[in-house]
Amino acid sequence: MAAAPVALVTGANRGIGNEVARQLADRGHTVLLSARSADAARQAAARLAGGDVHPLVLDVVDDDSVGRAVERVCDRHGRLDVLVNNAAVHYDICQRAVDADLAVVREAAETNLYGPWRLVQAALPLLRRSRHGRVVNVSSEVASLTNMGGGTPAYTASKVALNALTRMLAAELRPDRILVNAVCPGWVATDMGGPGGRPVREGAAGIVWAATLPDNGPTGGFFRDGRPLPW
Repeated sequence: MAAAPVALVTGANRGIGNEVARQLADRGHTVLLSARSADAARQAAARLAGGDVHPLVLDVVDDDSVGRAVERVCDRHGRLDVLVNNAAVHYDICQRAVDADLAVVREAAETNLYGPWRLVQAALPLLRRSRHGRVVNVSSEVASLTNMGGGTPAYTASKVALNALTRMLAAELRPDRILVNAVCPGWVATDMGGPGGRPVREGAAGIVWAATLPDNGPTGGFFRDGRPLPW
């Protein structure tokens, strides 16, 4: 029997990341549920005790933390089949681009752009060992240049850059048969999204769709609910 696919989900101790971890576990994946603190990761994994879910300490802005996490994945599993870059900060609804606090913009970029970039680079040898490598960058429709307006400058700019990274990685990793896509979960009722959004399970489902694409599935795309979004 083939070994279960191994999936790493960042920022998975709550919200969309936690629901993505649950849905992947329900599909038979071995899930590495990551959070910045050991307690948060352990408690979140315990709540998903019905699946093959393991806590993993990972801070995407810390080179040493990323290195230790990838080393642990290598030692325990020897490969990585799915990487879901979900961790994000600073949905700055109170800011405008014309007078934004650039320190906040830099913090957003460090987590929302450089974090996924750093992790992909570190995990790439493990992804290349997979026969069905998948990278999913959790983005947002606010990053669509086609429909862009003002507001949330730190979050928006960092997600635009994440979309660009998605396109570059998809092109460069095509020879390795690693599919790389960006997914907008929509407005979801989480701590970041606030009340009024759709259920978390619905937002997570589109991310899981991209994480479980067949080998002939799309790469370098921007999707919500499995349907293309304009760049």
